[in-house]
Amino acid sequence: MSTTYEYVPKPALVKGDHDFGDITDMICETPLQKTPPLWYVAFGAANILLLVMLALIGYLFWEGTGVWGLNVPAGWGWAIVNFVWWVGIGHAGTLISAILFLFRQDWRTAINRFAEAMTIFAVMCAGVFPAIHVGRIWFIYWVFPIPNQMAMWPNFTSPLLWDVFAVSTYFTVSVLFWYVGLIPDFATLRDKATSKLQKITYGIFSLGWTGSFRDWWNYEKAYMILAGLATPLVLSVHTVVSFDFSVSLIPGWHSTIFPPYFVAGAIYSGFAMVLSLMIIARKIYGLEDIMNVDIMEKMNIVMMATGLLVAFAYLMEGWTAWYSGYIYEQAIFKLYVVGPYDWGFWILMFCNVVTPNFLWSKTVRRNVTLTFIISILVNIGMWFERFMIAVASLSTDFLPSSWDYYSPTWVDIWTYIGTFGLFFTFFLLFLRFFPMIAIAEVKAVMPQADPHYYEENGSNDHGKSGDNELKSNND
Repeated sequence: MSTTYEYVPKPALVKGDHDFGDITDMICETPLQKTPPLWYVAFGAANILLLVMLALIGYLFWEGTGVWGLNVPAGWGWAIVNFVWWVGIGHAGTLISAILFLFRQDWRTAINRFAEAMTIFAVMCAGVFPAIHVGRIWFIYWVFPIPNQMAMWPNFTSPLLWDVFAVSTYFTVSVLFWYVGLIPDFATLRDKATSKLQKITYGIFSLGWTGSFRDWWNYEKAYMILAGLATPLVLSVHTVVSFDFSVSLIPGWHSTIFPPYFVAGAIYSGFAMVLSLMIIARKIYGLEDIMNVDIMEKMNIVMMATGLLVAFAYLMEGWTAWYSGYIYEQAIFKLYVVGPYDWGFWILMFCNVVTPNFLWSKTVRRNVTLTFIISILVNIGMWFERFMIAVASLSTDFLPSSWDYYSPTWVDIWTYIGTFGLFFTFFLLFLRFFPMIAIAEVKAVMPQADPHYYEENGSNDHGKSGDNELKSNND
């Protein structure tokens, strides 16, 4: 009896004729080379914005929240809008890293390190706003479960406190997941470094990695456990954030659709931000063969699918308002469409509903320029969505005599712009000193990693020539 096994090569996730050594050199070049002048320019601009944010936070502490555009009844303004927006940006990283890893989606390896870093820095930006929104910042310790002179105890029934636990857990697991994935690549940088300082630094962070079977065995177990822990956080974090609104009785907020609506929107905006940053980085650092258009197309498909879910949520908002017969809910939805903030509503509808439908076209999905424009528009639209939820609903409460129009002040605007300085300060440091692509994971999904790639009785020069099919007959 004869059985024939046919080797079918994997789809090439890395374009071009590259072997393992090429991948290592491409990714290690940036952290080990001399810092380019353009990086200093970008880092300086980011630092200026960061200093602006810190100065305005100091001004806020000195003067109080009256420097913001808050009023009665709009007690939540840009701070909460920006908090929800930044938390949403951070969702794509954990989704790409954990969920796609568990589903064995090999295309994630080109962008997972990039997305994980973006997640951590976005959550850091998000954490700024709840802390400075409390007003009397010097009493912030009252919200923590520690003894104090007032015999106060945190209100564990408040969704705002749930946010603290959800976001801090999400941040902690994301950092651990990111760092564990970096350990083999830190060892690669340690071994390729020529500077003594680089060797010592990367050696410390690689935790004595030798590449032995024991190292890889422990690494795979730890990575799988952290992926399992991170997966439910993708759903739980933004669900808890949505409870800030949905558990209240404010018209426009009190809705069971908010948790899935917020999660879909978070993944939507997160993928858009990853695409925006990836498209710029791949061009600057010459990584088009790894972060290629095939990867970009798959990300566009995910963004299109979540965009359709968000559009469905908008439709359901209108449906539930009409079908409920609740006059306050109906009035709020009408005010969204034709009220004082209708300009924000139509911006978000164009950016979040109309624009992503262009992604039905394969030509658009594979066009780098159009993808970049769409990703920027999506994040603009998602910001306006959070603005409409937080501000428009509060500004028109149950009592028409208390209605007021919310307008941000220059402090609101520049504090928000300053958070981009915080984000890009850390992101540029990541690009400069860390491997922005997971070297070991990219190699693991290349055709050369398949044990049947090479012929049993021959050589193909490390996979750059030779037959791509391997047949073996067993009697």
